[in-house]
Amino acid sequence: MSVFKNFTNGLLKENPTFVLVLGTCPTLAVTTAAINGIGMGAATTFVLVCSNVIIAALKNLIPDKVRIAAFIVVIATFVTIVDLVMKAFTPDLYKTLGIFIPLIVVNCIILGRAEAFAQKNNVFPALLDGLGMGIGFTLAITLMGSIREILGNGSVFDIRLVSQEARTILIFILPPGAFITYGYLIAIMNSIKRKYSI
Repeated sequence: MSVFKNFTNGLLKENPTFVLVLGTCPTLAVTTAAINGIGMGAATTFVLVCSNVIIAALKNLIPDKVRIAAFIVVIATFVTIVDLVMKAFTPDLYKTLGIFIPLIVVNCIILGRAEAFAQKNNVFPALLDGLGMGIGFTLAITLMGSIREILGNGSVFDIRLVSQEARTILIFILPPGAFITYGYLIAIMNSIKRKYSI
C-alpha cells in the first residue's frame, strides 16, 4: 500500500505546481487555454514516467560523477520523441506550445524527481512517482488554463460559456493574469492543506 503513496503524493500533498512550486515557467506561459494545459501536462507526464523508469533501471550503472549529465541525456531522448510525435500528429497544439516542448528537458519537476526519487528507488515505485507527479502537474495547469480561459475569453476547451458580446476580463489571458491566477490557486491550496492537515 505504501508503494501507491508514491502515486497519490503528486496529486495533492506534494503537487509539483501548487505545493513544491516547480515548473513555473510552462505553468505561467502556456496556460492561456485549458487545452494547452492538457497538452503540456500529457507531454511532461510521458517524459516524467519514461525517464523515471529508465533512470531507476540504470541507477546502479550510472557513475556518480556523470549522474546529472546521464539524467539529461535520458530526459532529452524522451523529449525528442514527444517533440516529433506532437509535431506530426497535433501540429496546432505543437505550434501553440512552441519552445516550451523542447524546454521540458530542463523542467525542474523531471530533473528533481530523477535526482530525489528515481535514482534511489526501484522501477515500479519510480513509475508510480512519475505518474502521480505528472497527473498532478497536468491537473494543476489544466485547472489554471481553464480559469484563465473562462475569465479572459468566456470559453473553456473552445466551448463558449457566455455570449460573444459579454464582457470578459482580458487581463486573465495576458501574462499578469497568469501570476494572479497562480497566486490565488497557491493560496487556496495552502488553505486546504492547513484546514485538513494534508
